[in-house]
Amino acid sequence: MSCPAPETIHPSLWRASQLARGTGRALVAGDEALSQELPGGGWPLGTLVELLVQQPGVGELRLLRPSLLALGKRPIALLAPPHIPQTLAWDNWGISPERLLWLQPKRIADLLWAAEQLLRAGTCGAVLCWQQHVRGESLRRLHLAAQASESLFCLVRPLACARDSSPAPLRIAIAPAPGGVDLTFIKRRGPQRESPLRLALSPSPILLSRHAAPLDLPTPAVAVPRSVPAELVS
Repeated sequence: MSCPAPETIHPSLWRASQLARGTGRALVAGDEALSQELPGGGWPLGTLVELLVQQPGVGELRLLRPSLLALGKRPIALLAPPHIPQTLAWDNWGISPERLLWLQPKRIADLLWAAEQLLRAGTCGAVLCWQQHVRGESLRRLHLAAQASESLFCLVRPLACARDSSPAPLRIAIAPAPGGVDLTFIKRRGPQRESPLRLALSPSPILLSRHAAPLDLPTPAVAVPRSVPAELVS
């Protein structure tokens, strides 16, 4: 007598030798090799995803670009990014700057509060947050808030945080590599991957433009910090 598939017993069950299928929605990853390594075949919605980087800007946004494009016209919240968002680069990526909501809270408590409110409101297609120091109880609160939403929620943290426990079902370390990045799956609903996954990433549109034309480009428009509209947190 054959054993029933674990997911038929409960959606949270899966065999250790197989990737979890997932019952929630997932966004297209934009790369077949990456899709095959992600439980559910894409970036999961309504959950906490941790991206652990050696340093900000190693390619985490380029990695997420196909998923952000798949969100259509839904807003994208950028919380405490390490650099000022350049609207020209986003526009060249096919993402209208009008969709961006840039928040730069001065206190960690304000940052976590804003992330939680945006997730619970559910109006943003993606909430991308950069933060170094997040306590375990704050991570659990964010994960619970993410589960109540249909947003792509990525928390970008230093690689050193990989040794700390986290409620995030998906944790991926991102390291720069020739022509792209190496992805190490620290935690996922499925088996361990023995070696990093090498992914090729397209260069930044700004860099492509500069190499294609030696003329000076116009000064990129800089996004202006905005307060959270009342309708996003009500």
